[in-house]
Amino acid sequence: MLLVKSLLVKVERQSAALAPMVRRSFEQGWALLERTERVDAAAVRDAVDYPTTGAWLAEVLAAPEGPAFDWHLAHLGGVAAAAAVRAGCGVGGSGTLTVPSGVLALPGLGVLRCPSGSASLDGDAGRLRITDGAGDNSVVLSCPEAGEGVGLPGLIGAGMGWSGLRMLPGSSVALDDLDPYRVPPRGIGPSGLSAAEHPHSARELWAERWREANELLSATDAGRAAEIRTVLQAVVPLAAPRQLNGAPVSATLRSAPGAVLIQLPADARELTESLVHETHHTKLAALDELMPLCRPGEGALHRVGWRPDPRPVPAVLQGAYAHLALTDFSWRALNRPDGPVVWRRWAAEQFETYRNQVGEALLILRESDELTNVGREFVRQMSRHHADLGMAARSLA
Repeated sequence: MLLVKSLLVKVERQSAALAPMVRRSFEQGWALLERTERVDAAAVRDAVDYPTTGAWLAEVLAAPEGPAFDWHLAHLGGVAAAAAVRAGCGVGGSGTLTVPSGVLALPGLGVLRCPSGSASLDGDAGRLRITDGAGDNSVVLSCPEAGEGVGLPGLIGAGMGWSGLRMLPGSSVALDDLDPYRVPPRGIGPSGLSAAEHPHSARELWAERWREANELLSATDAGRAAEIRTVLQAVVPLAAPRQLNGAPVSATLRSAPGAVLIQLPADARELTESLVHETHHTKLAALDELMPLCRPGEGALHRVGWRPDPRPVPAVLQGAYAHLALTDFSWRALNRPDGPVVWRRWAAEQFETYRNQVGEALLILRESDELTNVGREFVRQMSRHHADLGMAARSLA
C-alpha cells in the first residue's frame, strides 16, 4: 500500500508531462480502486498483495519519465479491475482503460487480449464485462459474493481472447503462466531465464507434480505443508532448458513476495525441496523488511557450500536460513518409517550435506560484525536449532 501511495505521488509530480489520455486512464483506474475499497477493502488488499502487483510497482516506480512510465502506468487499470472482481463486482459504473501492450492483465485472475489498445468495463452486482475497444474480444467474469475474496475455482470467466489462471490442485495457489510482470525483464539467474509461456507451460504436468509434492510434504511435515500453502500465492513456471542432471532453477523476488519462480521439476521430490527452500527466502525477506537483520553497505564476500560464487553476509544469511529448513525437513523425512524408500534415501544423503553446509555458514555469521542486534539474536536461535538437529542425529547413530 505504501508503494501504491508512492505511485500516486509520482503521478502527481509528473502530471504536467503526462499525455491527457494517459492521465485520464490512470484517473479512471484509480477511481475504480477507490470505489472498490469502499465496498470491500480486503479485496483491494488482495489485489495489491498479489505477487505480480508488487513486481509491477517496482517496475513503474523505477521507470523514467516518458513512454516507459506511461506504458507501465496503464497496468493500474488491470489491478483495479481485479480488485473489483474480488469484491464481487458490486462497484457499478463503466469506464475505458488504456492497454498499450495489447494485453489487459488482471493480477491473480487472467488476461484479455486487447489488440485495439483499449478496453471498456461495464460492471454491476455479480458480473464484470470487459471488452476490447474494437469489440472483437470480451469476457464476462462472474464474481464471488462480496467479502469472500477470490477463490478461482468459483470464478467463471468466458469469452473470446480471455485466458484464465488455473489453481494448483487442493490449494489457492495459482499456476501463473500469464501475467506480464511475473518474471523481470532481465530474466532469472545468470542465463536470464524467461517465463514459460502459456500454452507451452505444461499445466497438466505442473498439476501432477504439485499434487504429488503436496502429498509428500503433508505426510512428512503437515505443519510445513500448511505453511507453504499459506505463504505462497503463485508458482511461476520458468522456461527450459534445464542443465543435464541439474536441479531446476528457482527463485523468489523481494518485490513479489508469495511467488516461487521455478523450472518444471523432474519429480515431486525436486518440487518439494524447492518449495521449502523458496518459502523460507520469502519469510526471511519479509522479516528483514520489518526488522533489518543486516546493516546496509558493502562488506566482505564469503564462500558457502551451496554456491560456487562468494556471497555477501545478507546472502549468506538467506541461504543458511533456507538450508537450515531443508536440514530440518530432511531429518523429518529420514525418520519417517513408512516413507517411500527413494524419499528416505534422499533424506539420508542430504541431511549431513545440508547440516555441514549450514554449520559452516553459521560460523561465518556468528563472527560477522555486519549483523544488527536483531540479526545476531536470529543467528543465535538458528545455531540452537542446528545444534539440536546434530544432537538428535548423534543419538540415533
